[in-house]
Amino acid sequence: MFDALAERLEDTWKKLRGQGKITQSNIQDALQEVRRALLEADVNLQVVKSFVGEVEKKALGAEVISGVNPQQQFIKIVYDELVKVMGESNVPLAKAPSSPTVILMAGLQGAGKTTATAKLALFLQKQKRSCLMVATDVYRPAAIDQLITLGNQIKIPVFQLGKDANPVEIARQGITQAKEKGIDTVIVDTAGRLQIDQDMMAELSQIKEVVQPHEILLVVDSMTGQEAANVTRTFHEEIGITGAILTKMDGDSRGGAALSVRTISGQPIKFIGVGEKVEALEPFYPERMASRILNMGDIVTLVEKAQEELDIADVEKMQKKMMEAKFDFNDFIKQMRLLKNMGSFAGVMKLIPGMNKLGAGALEQGEVQLKRTESMINSMTKEEKENPQLLAQSPSRRRRVAKGSGHQEKEVSRLVSDFTRMRTMMQQMTMGGGMPGMPGMPGMPGMPSMGGLFGGNRPGFRNEPPAKKPKKVKKKRGFADL
Repeated sequence: MFDALAERLEDTWKKLRGQGKITQSNIQDALQEVRRALLEADVNLQVVKSFVGEVEKKALGAEVISGVNPQQQFIKIVYDELVKVMGESNVPLAKAPSSPTVILMAGLQGAGKTTATAKLALFLQKQKRSCLMVATDVYRPAAIDQLITLGNQIKIPVFQLGKDANPVEIARQGITQAKEKGIDTVIVDTAGRLQIDQDMMAELSQIKEVVQPHEILLVVDSMTGQEAANVTRTFHEEIGITGAILTKMDGDSRGGAALSVRTISGQPIKFIGVGEKVEALEPFYPERMASRILNMGDIVTLVEKAQEELDIADVEKMQKKMMEAKFDFNDFIKQMRLLKNMGSFAGVMKLIPGMNKLGAGALEQGEVQLKRTESMINSMTKEEKENPQLLAQSPSRRRRVAKGSGHQEKEVSRLVSDFTRMRTMMQQMTMGGGMPGMPGMPGMPGMPSMGGLFGGNRPGFRNEPPAKKPKKVKKKRGFADL
């Protein structure tokens, strides 16, 4: 997501490197690069023109800040404009004064509407809101069955009257049942078409009239690029959307939809789908997304993902083990599984500031190395997992683990050596307060520097010795100082 755009914008900043201040002449090349980057990211043309015009106006009118070079100043201006274009702040879902709150899901076929319905229901369930999903798509083969299957998976009921019923009547009876059962929120999954047509819009309007929704969320496939703007405009004109959900943001999308939808409709993006799993739905925060686009990571989302998976008792237990240098292979496996629950290795790494600098190849190698590490640990005995020193002291044990996992003995030796060194580093970091706020996540911020555990001396990774006293370096002012 946004990789190509981020890369092009990185090149843009170079246009201002070495300049004393922003001027009419030196900013033109940078603005041209921004324009090209946005167009290549499939941002709507009118949005691009407006965006570049605003950036130019603010850049030329910006006061010179002492100690901040033009490159940093320009990045800050682009960041602020990105946030503005995408909505400035997160807009939560509406909540009706009296239950049920009704959410109507709209969009074209193939955008991921049914899956988004289940993802949204699960998200609300985690907020202690009871939900009912209503299946009104009687046209697409297996649409009702798909929603029922997803409902069973997340333990949320689905109201349906079969494929022969009238969609408007299904919606009406679904709302009635929700009221009778005291359900907090009803999410109505509607039918889509391969393209916008009058029959679909007429049916949507009828359902809207009957259920009187508090939210009408347009589900947009972010892979459709500029077409997303046209779809948004038409749906908003026809039925009046209140927000959008962008799906498939984890795919090879160029990100243009995120910058177009809000401007075209004037309505906020409320959620983004970041994976196939039913848990893969995130509230949309413009400032966080702007940070990702500019390769600054998104540490807030990372911490939130971690907190969802962490158990406080486990965190305290883990911190104690770190301080005593008793962190073992069982604990490491637990951390690896926690990482998997948070999403793909590459996806999590890109939330860490600076990690976007790692190429796709390096991130892929890291994921492969995690799997290799897990297979070696799974070949250890219970005693070896609890006491890594047994392996450090016994070549015959390492040979057995290597044979059992299908790897070479030198790889097992390197794993044990790196693990021992990592455990020492973790003790030093924890004792010195190097990991405040995330004591149960030893494998997160320092992940690429954990030596052989994540790829040894392969390109993109570093083997680092135990912590040495760092040299005093004069701090440079950057984006965070603005």
